[in-house]
Amino acid sequence: MELSLDLTKRYTYADYLTWIDDVRRELIDGFISLMAAPSDVHADVSSNITYHLRSYVEKSRCTCKVFYAPYDVRLPKFGETANNKIYSVVQPDICVICDQSKRDEAGYCGAPDMIVEILSKSTRRKDLHDKFLLYEQAGVQEYWIANPKTKSVTVHILQEDGTYSDGSEYVQGEQVPVHIFSDYLIDLHDIFKK
Repeated sequence: MELSLDLTKRYTYADYLTWIDDVRRELIDGFISLMAAPSDVHADVSSNITYHLRSYVEKSRCTCKVFYAPYDVRLPKFGETANNKIYSVVQPDICVICDQSKRDEAGYCGAPDMIVEILSKSTRRKDLHDKFLLYEQAGVQEYWIANPKTKSVTVHILQEDGTYSDGSEYVQGEQVPVHIFSDYLIDLHDIFKK
């Protein structure tokens, strides 16, 4: 059963918690963004990246954990962690979290160390603009945008001034450095293989 919600109204995480139905949605600055089921290609890319990140985390025995959608990440502003003061709740395709103290039974409250979003026709604008700005403002250290159509990955790194770098694009035949792990590269072929 789908709830009838006003898409022009601004909501909080407290409101979000009351929506009990099967519809996947996110809140970006309080406004609802509906989510569609991922395509096969999207799911393949997500699976591949998750596998490689998890393999590294397990081998290195670091404190980081890798999560994939649906996994709620609350992005509070100004240190406000009360449910009625949080206006952004996202379900990144993949996120890497190294500070386990901000995890709880509802997900994560704070900026993950790394987020990966996989472009699709329906999410392109949101991933390249809305989430880009949201993740930048929240302080996500590393933001990957994977593009299955061009088989490329663009990596944005948070700079000292709190803004993302212009982005480095990696294409087939190249390896993508995972900046939060100083010694790890993922081959583009392994990301986009079927």
